[in-house]
Amino acid sequence: MTRYEELQVAEGVYVPQVGIQYPEDNPYEQLVKPNFTSKFVVDENYPFVDDSKKEKFLNRLLVTLIVRIGMRIMLRVKMGLRYKGRENLKKYKKQLANGAITIANHCFRLDCPCVLLAAKVPYDVRIPMFAPNFGTKDGYFMKKVGGIPIPEPEAGMAALKKFNEAFDEFHRRGYWMHVFPEAKRWDFYKPLRPFQKGAFTMAYKYDMPLLPCVITFRERTGIFKLFGPKDLPLLQVEIGEPIFPDKSQPRAQEVNRLLTTAHKQMEQMAGITHNPWPETL
Repeated sequence: MTRYEELQVAEGVYVPQVGIQYPEDNPYEQLVKPNFTSKFVVDENYPFVDDSKKEKFLNRLLVTLIVRIGMRIMLRVKMGLRYKGRENLKKYKKQLANGAITIANHCFRLDCPCVLLAAKVPYDVRIPMFAPNFGTKDGYFMKKVGGIPIPEPEAGMAALKKFNEAFDEFHRRGYWMHVFPEAKRWDFYKPLRPFQKGAFTMAYKYDMPLLPCVITFRERTGIFKLFGPKDLPLLQVEIGEPIFPDKSQPRAQEVNRLLTTAHKQMEQMAGITHNPWPETL
């Protein structure tokens, strides 16, 4: 029996069957092979913090035109995108006023815009991303909407130090952050995979609330069969209640608590009663 077959969900919860053979042993295996158009180099000289007027103008222009208008319409028409749990944004408006870290399962090419739209994340958001992907045709857009390349090990400690200092500055400015703790994208995968600790370490370090979001699926029916692939499900983003770090606790212990709490909460939000993967490796 595969892990996908071991999955158990509550009555009425839709589980997509899209014909993808998912790995059984390595939850961080890269299934989507990017088409690189250039080599993208990140070192200590990369402008992780770019305060130029041109960069700020392009950020707001592209986010407005492409994400907030274009993708909102396209995702609604082609993928039936809808939102649930937005009342939590209002309920915790005060606690989220100085920024939060949104986290979500990584299961669709445009899942990041889905979450940003659902949570009404402001322009000032920064998103750690796999550096080589900036060498694809999407690289320009990724950078302009807030993507920050994570230095590869061969870039050295100096590059990693600059990356960390940049996020220190983003936090100081009250920016939001978004992280996929599953690391790699598995399209339309229903179970939650083990989480890596990066997002939870950041939450503890910066004393920022975590805002768990879950992308769930429903069967493609009705008019939506006319506007998108008939074999792909429709999407919904559910926003949970924020999880707050306790800085009085030891770092390692609290990071593990945040991770475990988030994973369990997101399982419940997704309607999963038995998840075939552990919470972390």
